Formats: sequence, C-alpha cells, structure tokens
Amino acid sequence: METKRKNYDSKEFELPETVFIRDIENRVFQGIVLKCLSGIQGVTPIEGNFIDNILGRDSLEGIRGIHIEQDGNQQCVTIKLEVNVGFGVSIPAKAEEIQSMISKEVTELTGLHVSNIHVVFKNIVPEEQLKKFHIPNSALQTPVLISAEEEDDYNDEF
Repeated sequence: METKRKNYDSKEFELPETVFIRDIENRVFQGIVLKCLSGIQGVTPIEGNFIDNILGRDSLEGIRGIHIEQDGNQQCVTIKLEVNVGFGVSIPAKAEEIQSMISKEVTELTGLHVSNIHVVFKNIVPEEQLKKFHIPNSALQTPVLISAEEEDDYNDEF
C-alpha cells in the first residue's frame, strides 16, 4: 500500500491572526502619576498611614489615593487621584495642570487612551510639607550617557 503524497502550496493554508496581549499593572500607572506629581509644585500625594511608616513600606506602597481602572475592550484607562494642595494655590489651574500632564504621560508611555482623570483635593498643607515632596526639574531629566571618547579623557590624577 503506497500512499500518494500531494504537494501542497503553503499559500493554501489560512493561519489565524496572531493576537498580541499587553497587560499593565496598576502599580505602573501609580508610578507614572507619582512621577508627574513630583514635577508639579503646589501639590503632594496623600501619604500612607502611621502603620505604613512603621513597617517601612517604600514610597509607592506608602502612597494612597491613586485609583486606576482599565478597560481592556476600549483600550482606555480611568484615573482618580487624591492630593493635598498648598495654601494659596489656585485649585482650578492646578487641577488642569495635573490632568493634562498625567494624560500626556500615560498616553505616551502606555499607548492607552485616558478617558477620565478625577482629581480630588483632600487637604491644605503648609509650604514646608510641599517642599519635602517636590523634586527639582533637573532631577526629572533623563541622565546623559558619556561616550567612550569622553571616558578616556577622565582620569583620577590630582
């Protein structure tokens, strides 16, 4: 019994399309929001409670008041954040600044549409507490890499 083989053209087969899935954890969004807030003067995030400080939880775990909801079907994200505001800061202007910065950064870094950003101003804080959280703009810039030529010029001689 011989079986006859028929040569098939690979173009005759239809393969299903590949489905690419990307999941982004809420901690990623929280990190993006915290980075944005650190560059905005006049606001601070709501810090964790006394237990968080005793347990020594890191800054991302010690911050509360950033809530994220993702809609996988619509490829969008909804953000609700609670912040403290400094006395004398214009709340409507600060809300617009926060919303536009977060929307821009989240869209650029994740590729997701930001459907809603709800900012809740929880408390007025003194200026000293604002300075504690604020990071200078120079620290927010990306580090500059040194080329191989510049490394050769450096030496430890005095």
